[in-house]
Amino acid sequence: MSKLIWDAIGERYYETGVDHAVLYPVENGAYPKGYAWNGITSVSESPSGAEDSALYADNIKYLTLKSAEEFGMTIEAYTYPDQWEECDGTATLATGVKIGQQSRKKFGLSYRTKVGNDSEGDSLGYKLHLVYGCSASPSERGYQTVNDSPEAISFSWTVTTTPITLDGHKPVSLITIDSTKADPVKLKALEDILYGTDGGSTSIIPVGGGNGEGTDARLPMPSEVQTIFAAG
Repeated sequence: MSKLIWDAIGERYYETGVDHAVLYPVENGAYPKGYAWNGITSVSESPSGAEDSALYADNIKYLTLKSAEEFGMTIEAYTYPDQWEECDGTATLATGVKIGQQSRKKFGLSYRTKVGNDSEGDSLGYKLHLVYGCSASPSERGYQTVNDSPEAISFSWTVTTTPITLDGHKPVSLITIDSTKADPVKLKALEDILYGTDGGSTSIIPVGGGNGEGTDARLPMPSEVQTIFAAG
């Protein structure tokens, strides 16, 4: 037994920032190729649902049912990769000619947030966020004249998700991996999949593309992530 201690040195943790964003458009129910997304300024995760509904019988509160939990988010960015246009309802008529109000392709997304503390600062570690079954809603764009206080246009999208099945668990839309706690070898194997590899990758856990060949970035399904971190 020991007495509780608050705010001990090295235990004042916090999270900050967002970087290493990758877009994975859906193809045939999978996320076979990723594209670096530069210019993301904010990702706001917005869980919803899981609300209590009380049922009454015999003049008493009989039981409480909880609604299904949903996951959504808001993405803000100064720019986006060309591959995002299909996810945002844009199609190409000809080179340099685009049309809107088209079908919106589903996608997956990965990004990092920094984990820090009072002794290591922002360099302590990071969390990987993997989001599945995403669909973006139409967004407003405000264009303004250039003046003496110029600002770059900031794009914003509201995103909803459809969960994906995972054995032994309820369907999931979000997986988060903490680099300060996860096995570093398994984390490296996952990152080789998420970001792709050059020829001669030294990942101990096979990620495909053998014989010294590089691999394209892709988003592994939740079951594959589960297998990676369960591996001996």
